[in-house]
Amino acid sequence: MNQEAPKIPDPQSAIRNPQSDAARPWSYLTWPNRLSLLRLLLVAPFVVLLQNHQAQPIYRYLAMGLFAFMAASDVVDGFLARRLNCKSLLGAILDPLADKTLIVCAVVLLSLPASAVKGATLPGWVVVMIVGKDLWVVAGFLIIFLLTGSVHVLPSWPGKICTVGQVAMVAAVLISPELNLLGLSAGTHLARVLWYAVAGISALSVVSYTRIGLTFVAEADSNHDNDHADGAA
Repeated sequence: MNQEAPKIPDPQSAIRNPQSDAARPWSYLTWPNRLSLLRLLLVAPFVVLLQNHQAQPIYRYLAMGLFAFMAASDVVDGFLARRLNCKSLLGAILDPLADKTLIVCAVVLLSLPASAVKGATLPGWVVVMIVGKDLWVVAGFLIIFLLTGSVHVLPSWPGKICTVGQVAMVAAVLISPELNLLGLSAGTHLARVLWYAVAGISALSVVSYTRIGLTFVAEADSNHDNDHADGAA
């Protein structure tokens, strides 16, 4: 009885088919990526709630709940990335982008008279410190990319602490009316303490990110000089 010879797998079959991959682009997104995208999408309803909370007090509670959910999803995002070992360049960009978009929108709205929380209006100088720090980081990212030709995403501890402080500050401002009911304007005082703390940490994170950025630039210049030296030799 004749037996069919075993089929040898075609090496080309192991190569991914771009057409089939294009038909299911969502498969490229890891769960941490999806959580980051979800946070970005939730910024819009959060902004709408803050814009209308003075006319409809319940909107502030909804904004508090949504903000708490997004903060918790950020923690889950990082946990899954480490647990599932699925860190990616896309995630390294999406995660801080979602955080910065949420925080910038929150602090700007909480500083405007039409959308601020009464008794805890965010001072303009705090907004300048927070937004200025983020603009500095983004500008540095672009400059390093233009000089080195590669993407460098390296969070620093001052930057991480700054993000935690900003989240705590926004949460304290949103819940300050309830904390004030405890007496001695507890909510207002807590918000003010966090204003100064976040401003100080923002300054430290600017120094930290600047040092890291200069390190990347110095390495790129060194490699560029070595390449020219090798070519001349």
